Amino acid sequence: MESPAYVLEFEKPLRELTRQLNELRQRSIETNVDLASDIRSIERKIETTQREIYTNLTPWQKVQIARHPKRPYALDYVSRICEDFQELHGDRQFNDDRAIIGGTAFFNGDAVMVVAQQKGRDPRERILRNFGMPQPEGYRKALRLMRMAEKFRLPVITFIDTPGAFPGIESEARHVSEAIAVNLREMAMLRTPSISVVVGEGGSGGALGIGVTDRVLIFENSYYSVISPEGCAAILWKDSAAASTAAEALKVSANHLEDLGVVDEVIPEPHGGAHNDPAQAAAALRYVLQKHLNDIRGLDTEKLLDTRYERFRHLGVFEEAGATRS
Repeated sequence: MESPAYVLEFEKPLRELTRQLNELRQRSIETNVDLASDIRSIERKIETTQREIYTNLTPWQKVQIARHPKRPYALDYVSRICEDFQELHGDRQFNDDRAIIGGTAFFNGDAVMVVAQQKGRDPRERILRNFGMPQPEGYRKALRLMRMAEKFRLPVITFIDTPGAFPGIESEARHVSEAIAVNLREMAMLRTPSISVVVGEGGSGGALGIGVTDRVLIFENSYYSVISPEGCAAILWKDSAAASTAAEALKVSANHLEDLGVVDEVIPEPHGGAHNDPAQAAAALRYVLQKHLNDIRGLDTEKLLDTRYERFRHLGVFEEAGATRS
């Protein structure tokens, strides 16, 4: 038996309207009564309600969509926009972390290196992927693949989707913070073009560990933040229930991040989120990726490195407006 559709709290009015629409259609079939006008009326109401809900989402509601269990994950996008993906395994030091996948592929006919954080769909895969939380060997594997890409001058495309790096004792014992720090340094100096895409959650250093790239893109309903809204709320308000307030204060949503210069472009999603039409979301990603790849491929290596340095060097710079004199 198919499990019921996952519905977010703010989507419940839509679920009720959809239930009414299905009942009307079924009644029309069973009784052979023409209910076309009633059906059209409900359809118009659904369309209006969808527009009202999804064009006025709060940052916290966008975080909820970013975590939607049906949302496309990295491998879903790779299978739709790339050809001949060949996964490569292991960090050559300790293990193969399945929370980070990577390998060569062809994107619009050109060879690229893909590095991605991958969550799981069912309980078994979630455990296998460690719920998308990489351990140090995952970041070391990612760096190994990026260095391989540098050797063969392959553009690197990374897909960010993690609540954060795994904070367990084993991860700390194998120096997860050091692994992330090394990636930040080495990616800043990587002598090949690179683009990262936040496809879902972009949590803390766990996300940044594969995110120091020439261009940073983000889906409309994804988020990118130094801490989860719940974690921020627990620290500042001593109550994780204040997550919605924290999400607003953190400016985690895509439009805020673009305004602040943290991301370079926001990729539009279908109404209700990418999970409502994965094919359309993938088509939008393909278009934006190709555009930015075309921009940075033409740069010589030194110009590429200088531009990347300047990009990250100016993050967080702000000016205070002087007091006006009467």
